[in-house]
Amino acid sequence: MRVIWIETEDTKGNPSREFVVERGDIRALTGSVWLPENMTSDTLMLFGHGASGDRYQEPIAHLAGRFQSAGIASLSIDGPIHGARKVGDGARGAFAEEFARETTIEDMLTDWNEAIDLTQGLAEVSATKLAYMGLSMGSIYGIPLVASRPDMSVATLGLIGINPDFPHGDKLLDYARQIDIPLFFIMQLEDELFPRKGCIEVFDAFASIDKRMHSNPGLHPEIPGEEIDFAFEFLRGHIEGKRKRRIVNPLAQ
Repeated sequence: MRVIWIETEDTKGNPSREFVVERGDIRALTGSVWLPENMTSDTLMLFGHGASGDRYQEPIAHLAGRFQSAGIASLSIDGPIHGARKVGDGARGAFAEEFARETTIEDMLTDWNEAIDLTQGLAEVSATKLAYMGLSMGSIYGIPLVASRPDMSVATLGLIGINPDFPHGDKLLDYARQIDIPLFFIMQLEDELFPRKGCIEVFDAFASIDKRMHSNPGLHPEIPGEEIDFAFEFLRGHIEGKRKRRIVNPLAQ
């Protein structure tokens, strides 16, 4: 195995450190790390992207820069056939074939765990906890990752639903039932890829006491910018220990 590091900037001009892990006959692992000038947090922020993007897909670069300014390091990796390891169109068409593979989830879990170990091994990173944000394909692979890591502390997921023809649907629901950390979930009401019923089924499966869903009119990619701002504040608040679940009773009678 050989690791190559490249000092560069992301699509927003934020300083980032790209890496390529060459693994012989196994597909290379590619991603980017954003390191703050002064890391003040013990949490590493993880970002998963959608099926039509790569590790710099919006809003990842935007949010990574905001976390960087807040003293929080971030990590994002390319999907299985995306970005620097592109196959075919590197988008939804190629992903449909990839996601039909029996071990696609397990293979991405291996990728994520190797990337986390690599990043936590950097001298500049002193992170013992994890946080995650990933929508659409970022939730397809993110739900198993969040469920399988006992060091995960908070997550933002969404734009994902289950239907009878969805590959690995039962497996994803099983993983969702294992998640009990604070959770923010985003749903689009006119999502052309994932119907409302399937999205709600995923949300209901989460075992978190502190979970909330925001639903908005619009198609799959038409998320209001305010939701990205809320995701940042939700994640940062829990990372910094400043956000707690609070219920006011009776709020209304």
